[in-house]
Amino acid sequence: MTTLTYFYIGHPTSYVLFESARDDSFVKGTHPLISPPPQTPRIRRKATWLGSLAALSLVLPATTAGAAFAATSFPGADPTSGPGVFSEENIAADRTDNNWFYRIPALAHLGEGVVLASWDARPGSAADAPNPNTIVQRRSTDNGKTWGALTTVAAGHAADASGPKYGYSDPSYVVDAESGKVFNFFVYSKDQGFHGSAFGNDDTDRSIISAAVVESTDGGLTWSNPRLITDVVKPGADRTPEAGDVRSMFATSGEGIQLKRGEYKGRLIQQYAGDVQQANGSRTIQSYSVYSDDQGATWQRGEFVGTSMDENKVVELSDGRVMLNSRDSGNGGYRKIAISTDGGHSYSAVKQDKNLPDPTNNAHITQMFPGAAAGSKDAKKLLYTGANSQTGRQNVSARVSCDDGTTWPGLRTIRHGFSAYSSATALEDGLFGVLYEGNYTDSMPFASFDEEWINYICAPQAAQDFQADAGTKHKLPVTITNQEATTIVGSLKLTEDKRFSSNTVEIAELDPGESRTVELEVKVPATANGSYLLQTVFTASNGTEAQSNVRATVAGKEVTGLEIEGFRANTDRDLTVNPYTVGEKVPYSFKVTSASNIAQWVVPTEGNFAPFAAKPVGEASPAGNCRFGNLAAETSYTCTTPRHMVSSEELADGFFTPLTKWTAGRIGANYEVVNSYEITGHEVDVLARAPKMEANAATSTFNDVDADGFATVGDLVSTSVTLKNSGNVRLTNISHDSRALGELVSGATTEYTVKHTLTAQDIASGKLAERTLAFTASNGATTVNSSVLVNEFALEIAPEDTATKAPAKAVLSHNNDADMGLADGDYSVTINLLSGSNASSFTLYENDVKIATEKLLANTPAAQQGVVQVTGKPNGTYRYRAELTNSAGTTKTATMVVKVKDANPAAPTLSVEGKKFASDYTINTNLGWGTNATGYTLYENGVVVDEQELAAATPSAQQASTTFTNKSPGTYKYTVVLSNEIGVTESKQLVHRVK
Repeated sequence: MTTLTYFYIGHPTSYVLFESARDDSFVKGTHPLISPPPQTPRIRRKATWLGSLAALSLVLPATTAGAAFAATSFPGADPTSGPGVFSEENIAADRTDNNWFYRIPALAHLGEGVVLASWDARPGSAADAPNPNTIVQRRSTDNGKTWGALTTVAAGHAADASGPKYGYSDPSYVVDAESGKVFNFFVYSKDQGFHGSAFGNDDTDRSIISAAVVESTDGGLTWSNPRLITDVVKPGADRTPEAGDVRSMFATSGEGIQLKRGEYKGRLIQQYAGDVQQANGSRTIQSYSVYSDDQGATWQRGEFVGTSMDENKVVELSDGRVMLNSRDSGNGGYRKIAISTDGGHSYSAVKQDKNLPDPTNNAHITQMFPGAAAGSKDAKKLLYTGANSQTGRQNVSARVSCDDGTTWPGLRTIRHGFSAYSSATALEDGLFGVLYEGNYTDSMPFASFDEEWINYICAPQAAQDFQADAGTKHKLPVTITNQEATTIVGSLKLTEDKRFSSNTVEIAELDPGESRTVELEVKVPATANGSYLLQTVFTASNGTEAQSNVRATVAGKEVTGLEIEGFRANTDRDLTVNPYTVGEKVPYSFKVTSASNIAQWVVPTEGNFAPFAAKPVGEASPAGNCRFGNLAAETSYTCTTPRHMVSSEELADGFFTPLTKWTAGRIGANYEVVNSYEITGHEVDVLARAPKMEANAATSTFNDVDADGFATVGDLVSTSVTLKNSGNVRLTNISHDSRALGELVSGATTEYTVKHTLTAQDIASGKLAERTLAFTASNGATTVNSSVLVNEFALEIAPEDTATKAPAKAVLSHNNDADMGLADGDYSVTINLLSGSNASSFTLYENDVKIATEKLLANTPAAQQGVVQVTGKPNGTYRYRAELTNSAGTTKTATMVVKVKDANPAAPTLSVEGKKFASDYTINTNLGWGTNATGYTLYENGVVVDEQELAAATPSAQQASTTFTNKSPGTYKYTVVLSNEIGVTESKQLVHRVK
C-alpha cells in the first residue's frame, strides 16, 4: 500500500518522487521520468538520432559514491516469444462511469478453473486510504482464459448528506481448501490512512485505521459484510502507546496461504505490516502473521518480526516451515526474509536475500506445485514475481527457486518497462497466473504462462562480491551447482550490458549434485564508479538458463557525459494523408541518459524548438524547457514538451533538421560547464517525402569549332537535357559530371547542355557512341539519381588525303568594295584553285600572321575554292597570302593587297538652323553617304554638350541635331565626332555668334 506522488519542483521537466513507507521518513530521489506512470512503449521512427559524449576526469571526486544500486535490471527476451506458452490480458481497462483509478492486485486460484482477481477502485485519483476506495473483483471459471463482469467486494463511500466517508483498500485473498471458504482482507479507513492513524483500536474512532475481512462460501460470487478484526491486528487500546502497540497497520495485498504439511496443516495465514511501538520509545515498521486454526472463525496475531519491514508475503516450504519475504521500507535494495518453524507465529532473525533485488515494491512468492509431496523435488520449487530492479518499478519478472528459496536461478521478464505490484498463483493445467500493475490508472494485466516458458534450469551459481578499479580486468571465481536429476553441460558468462562484460567459460559434463568452480575474467569499464549489481548466467545445451547476482564495488574516476536521443513524438500521424503545413508545430521528445558516474545538471541552451532552452539551474526559465536539475548517475529523463514550427523552406524540403546545444555540469556548481554538446539530429519528415528527378534529352547537335567542315578532334557535340523535379520536395545539389547545376523546387524544370569534346577515338570510329548521361541531386541526406540515354551520333569525317602531287597554284581575290562601293573592312578572301592537283587544307596569312586554317574536300583535278570572312578591319593596308597543302606538299600563293579606307564613319557636314546671331538655334550634322556612325558627340568650345546613339544603315545618309535656346551672347565653336566600332571621324569646325 504505497503512495507515489509527483511534485512539481520549479521547472516543468523534473519531478521528485516521494515514496511513502508508512512512516513519512524518506525521499527516494529525483525520478528519471518527465511524466509519471503509466509508462508506455515508445515506437521510434527510423530517423531516431543519438548524440553521445563522455569526459573522463583524472581527479577522484571527494563525494562520488556512484549510484547506490546501478545496473540491476536485465530485461531479457520478449515475453511473447518462445519457448513455452504465454498470454496476457488487461482485465482492468474499463474504468466504468465512476472513472476509477485502479491499483493493488490480488489473485487466488480456487480450483476447478475458478480464479479470483480483485483490486482497489480508487475515486478521483490513485491515492491510498483515506481515499474512499472500493474493492472490486473479476472472476474466471476457465483458468483465467476469460473473465466475468466487474463486481464489488466492499464498497467505499464518499462523504455526502447520508454520512461521512469511508473506504476499503489493499485486498488480499486467503483460500481455505478444506472448508471451501475464501477470505478477503483489506484496510477499512475513515478519516485517516496509514500515515495519519492514531494509536488505539476503537473502530468507531474516525482517526484510527481499521482492519476488515470478508468471506465467501460460493467461490467468490457473493461476499459477507466486512468483519472488523482491528483489535486482533492492531494491539493497544488507547492513544498512550506501550511497547508492542501498533499505531497503524495494513494487510499485505495479494494472497495469504493455507499450510498443507506438518503440524500446522490447515492453518490460514495472512500477513500484516504495522508501525510498532518499541521498548525504547521508537517506532519501526514490522511484519507479523495473523492466522486462524478454526477455518477463519477466529484470528490470532503472531509475533512482530524485523525492522524497516513493509508489505510481506509468506510461502510454505517443502518441509512445512514458513518463509517470510518482505519489501524493505529502508530502501535496502533487496528483499528481506525470515523463517518460521511454528506455523508463522514467530520468525527467525531477518536477513537480506541478495538473490532478489527489489526497488521497494510489493512482490509475491508462492509454491509452484502446491500439491507436491513433502520433501519432494517439486515441493522445493518456489515462484517469485517482482520488479527486477533496484532503482525503479520496472521489469516485473518471474523467478524460480529449486531449493526452498535458498537460491533463485530461474528468471524471465513478464513486462518490460514500468510495472509494479504483483500477485501470483499456480493454476490448473500446468499454468501459472500473475496479476500485476501496468500503470496506476487502467492497467491490471493478467499474465498466464507454463513452466517451459520460464526457460530455467536448476543450476544456481555463487560468487563473492568483489572490489575492483575502473578500467581493469577482475578474475571472478564462480561456483555452479547442478540441482537437476541429470548431467548438464553448457556455458557460463556475465550477462552483458553497456558496461560490464566477461569471457565465456564452457562447462563440461556436470553430474547431479556436483559443484564446480570456474573463473570469469570480468572487464570493468573505465566509467564505473560505485556499486553495481551484476548477473552471471549459465546457458545449458538445451537453451535453458540459470542466473545469479554478484555485486561489484568499483573505485573509479569521475566520468561525466550524456547520451541525448531525439525523436518525433507523434509517430502515429500518417504524413501521407496528413502532412504538416507552414506554421504548424511538430511535437518532439528528447531522452537524456546519464553516461556519468556522478549526478549532473543538464541545461539545453539553444535549439530550433520552443519550448526547449533554459537558463542555468536556479534561474527562472521559460515553461516547458528541457532542463534537469539533478540527473543521477546512469538514469535518464524524457522531455516531451519541445515543438518545432515548420517553415516554408522546410515544407519545400519535406523535412527539418534538429539543431540543439546542451551543457552539463556538477551539482552545486550551476555556472561551471563541464561538458558542452552541439548536436545535429537526423532529418525529421514533415510530409511523406518522395524525391524524384526525370531527365529527357533532345537530338544532339554538332559544333564545328575549327570551321573546317568536318568532325575533327576538339569539335563539340552538344546535347540539350531537360531536368524535371517530378517529386514532391525540393532537390538541391543537382550535378552532372561534378558540375553544379543548382536546385529545383517540386515541379520545376531546367535546361542543361552537355558538351562532349570529340576525341581521336571518336574520329576514328566515325561516330559518337550511344551513351548514358547521369545526373544526381539531393533531398537532405537522400541522394536522387536520374539518367537519360543519348542515341549514337554520326560524324562527318574528312576523306583521306591520297595526293601524289603538291597542290596546283591558287589565286587570291577579295570583295572589299564590291557590295556598296565602300572599302569598309568587311570582306571575304577567296582562294581559287582553277584546276590541277587539289589541296586537303589551306592556311591564310594576314600581314604574315596566320588567321585561318581550313580543310578542303579534294577532287583532283576539279577546281577548289576556300573562303575566309574578314570583318571589322580598321582603315589600313592588309597583305594576304595562302598556303595550300596535301600529303604530297605545300604550294604558296602570291600576295594580295587589300586597302581599307571606309571603315570609319564618313565625314559629316555641320550647319546652323536659325537666324544669324540668334540665341535660339539648332546645329545639324549631316552624313550624306558612306559608312554610317553609331555614335554622335557634339563639342562646344571644346566641351562635350551632347551625345547621341545613331542607327547605322550604311551607306544611307545619317543626320543628328542639337538644339540650343537662350544662349548668352558670345562666339561658339562646334565640332562633331562620329564613331563606330572601327574608329572615329571628326567634322570641320562651325562657328556661330550670338549677339
